Amino acid sequence: MNNFLLFGTLGATEIIIIAFLILLLFGGKKIPELMKGIGKGVRSFKDGMQGLEDEIESIDNIESKEKKEEKSKIDKK
Repeated sequence: MNNFLLFGTLGATEIIIIAFLILLLFGGKKIPELMKGIGKGVRSFKDGMQGLEDEIESIDNIESKEKKEEKSKIDKK
């Protein structure tokens, strides 16, 4: 049984060929601009993920604080 992975088996030769094709398509002057745009996109995505994680953590902290307050009220009765 042959398992064929489309992108799972990229070797050095294939990566070099792909890099050469990108160089031919976009030219040497456009590649830094392209990489800069990709870098900004990745940075924006990471910032968004960090913001989401911080928001989830703050919600968890609020919920745990409320549970502690409810538990202390029950214990006082």
